Amino acid sequence: MCYYAELPWQASNDGLCCGGGQGSAVKRGRLFTAIIACALAALHCGAPAFAADRATPFGAAKTQVVLLGTGNPQPDPDRSGPATAVVVNGSAYLVDFGPGVVRRANAAALDKGVQALVPTNIKIAFVTHLHSDHTAGYPDLILTPWVMGRQAPLEVYGPPGIKAMTEHILAAYQEDIKIRTEGMEHASPHGWKVNAHEVVAGVVYKDGNVTVTAFPTKHGDWKESFGYRFDTPDRSVVITGDTTPTQATIDACHGCDVLVHEALTLKFLANNRRPNPQGIDFHAYAAKYHTTTAQLAELANKAKPGLLILVHNPITLRPNKRPGASTPEDLLQEMQEAGYRGKVVVGRDLDVY
Repeated sequence: MCYYAELPWQASNDGLCCGGGQGSAVKRGRLFTAIIACALAALHCGAPAFAADRATPFGAAKTQVVLLGTGNPQPDPDRSGPATAVVVNGSAYLVDFGPGVVRRANAAALDKGVQALVPTNIKIAFVTHLHSDHTAGYPDLILTPWVMGRQAPLEVYGPPGIKAMTEHILAAYQEDIKIRTEGMEHASPHGWKVNAHEVVAGVVYKDGNVTVTAFPTKHGDWKESFGYRFDTPDRSVVITGDTTPTQATIDACHGCDVLVHEALTLKFLANNRRPNPQGIDFHAYAAKYHTTTAQLAELANKAKPGLLILVHNPITLRPNKRPGASTPEDLLQEMQEAGYRGKVVVGRDLDVY
């Protein structure tokens, strides 16, 4: 991947120039020098690395991490609900299925060339916990690929409750399933089915491409929630889902190649003007359910991932529409100020690492 260190922490409009701030221009004759300087800074400086406007493939690895949804419960048109795919040798393994997951998967196939994410190819999925923003795309994941031609049942692994959720979804769509299978469409009698597996900590899945190990996380009042470590022939990838900082996450990563983790900005918590119709005590809620940038910097310094990807954060990609909201630059600046010096990027939908 190409990384561009932002020193000082101000991103230029084109994402290439070190410093200079918004609206600064590099004269044509100095552009090459500026690019070389940025490249050297990214290689040698101690500050966190910042990915340019869109991610590029991380080396020549056979294993790809594809961000299908980097958002949170807010219906942000630029950031779909939580969903990440680990693609190994042409096979896709999905973690979480937030709103928009199937369309984002098809976009990854069409726009990024990740054919494993053609919806009919998605057959194995894992879920970290059963919050609605992580599961609202579940009916879509079950039904749309089947309608489009999936022949085999979907295999889903998750915490206790995933079986009941699956049964209720299938019951809700029983008339649709009956008409599609028994009517003129002659849809597969098997492709709509789901084998739901309720997991405990430990190895939960293994095939010729990957070994998947679940580890416990802590997410507020959920009795059980899990992160997942994927070990493939060439990479180790850890995806936590929503969690407070835990030793289990540090142990699961322990020098992993990629760590995908949530991060709340301190700016968000300090913003008293943010919408809050429920009257939530955000400081108390964050302490019980989530991880702040300061906490994540401390955790990542212990876990030492090769690349840290920030997702599920309260940022906007349209600051002109949401003045005062946190931005990707705020995330990175806070990580630096908290003392993190590893490679870190703010994940965007359809980034591929």
